[in-house]
Amino acid sequence: MQQMKIQFLLMMACVLFTQRISAQTTTEQPNPITTAVPFLMIAPDARSGGMGDFGVSSTPDAYSMFWNPAKYAFIEKNFGAAIGYVPWLRGLVNDIGLASVSGFKKFGDKQAIAASLRFFSMGSVDFTDDQGGFIMAVKPNEWAVDLTYSRKFSRSFSGAVAGRFIYSNLVPVDVSKAANIRPGTSIAADIALYYHKELEIKGLTGSWLDVGLNISNIGQKMSYSSTANTADFIPTNLRIGPSFTMDIDEYNRVSLGVDFNKLLVPTPPIYGYDSIKKEKTILKGKNPDVSVVQGMIQSFYDAPYGFTEELQEWNVTAAAEYWYNKLFAIRVGYFWESKYKGDRKFFTLGAGLRYNVFGLDFSYLIPVKNNNPLMNTMQFTLLFNFDQPKAKDKQQSKE
Repeated sequence: MQQMKIQFLLMMACVLFTQRISAQTTTEQPNPITTAVPFLMIAPDARSGGMGDFGVSSTPDAYSMFWNPAKYAFIEKNFGAAIGYVPWLRGLVNDIGLASVSGFKKFGDKQAIAASLRFFSMGSVDFTDDQGGFIMAVKPNEWAVDLTYSRKFSRSFSGAVAGRFIYSNLVPVDVSKAANIRPGTSIAADIALYYHKELEIKGLTGSWLDVGLNISNIGQKMSYSSTANTADFIPTNLRIGPSFTMDIDEYNRVSLGVDFNKLLVPTPPIYGYDSIKKEKTILKGKNPDVSVVQGMIQSFYDAPYGFTEELQEWNVTAAAEYWYNKLFAIRVGYFWESKYKGDRKFFTLGAGLRYNVFGLDFSYLIPVKNNNPLMNTMQFTLLFNFDQPKAKDKQQSKE
């Protein structure tokens, strides 16, 4: 029973975002892509959460680390920080959640650094012996710490690189020793680009176009076994998309944007069994046991059912944000994922307040289908933003 508990916990970590897999063998077969540490794909902030998980080209804020760290070079404030919490899978349990903290600092007009920490708690899990007797209650958890450097290359273009350490502890030490299971660790990197172009449109006070690209979690595979030679891909992800912002007048601002996302890890092939060789064989698709770089390249052409399935591996987000006098915001968004790749489809609503150096964001998720484990998901984020003291203020402080 103890061994079954451990195997179940590991399986849950890999399929956190997916629906059940059908046993069909037609082109209509669900074939979701699973990875280790899927918590890295959970939106940590309520602003983007209120826009359907949109953020690669949105205006910069403290949580740009997750969406596109290259945006930090264009952030208006001198330094700032944010803390947030996401209760997760409220349709199933009430003790799973993601807590996060993020901060940034600009240096002049062209450079910025930022760091963040995300902590994912999987709640309480009871371990029992072979007879079903209670042994202990444990709280599996995972976390990641990030650091990035962002720089402008021109007035309209910036780039960033980020480093990340990932730790995943799914079982307690006493149990993991007996089952040859250990915490998983990985080191990963992000490469990001951001384009910001001011536009001149008649009838508008101001307008601009933003385009973002972020390849995140490029890193080594993660293993939970101290004896086996198997390891799982972490969720290397490509995120790209544009947004358009317009100031209708000095009080009203509207932004519209689209995100496209794709996991850059191999698609599971369709397996069969060779009765002569008495071994599992690949009937359709490519061998997923490849290196990280090969897996990123292969992810664009390895779907067992060809180009149609490759298109199904792209998730799409559409979002809108309205600001009144830079004080109050209303947000809406829609997230779409193919029914063969996880079937997540939901609308989101959000609101934001800004006053002086403080900010508060809230979001609420509305699933398209009833009884979705993501239903009733609410997010909260608290922000602090500070400007560079002016020369006059500095002189007065000295006096």
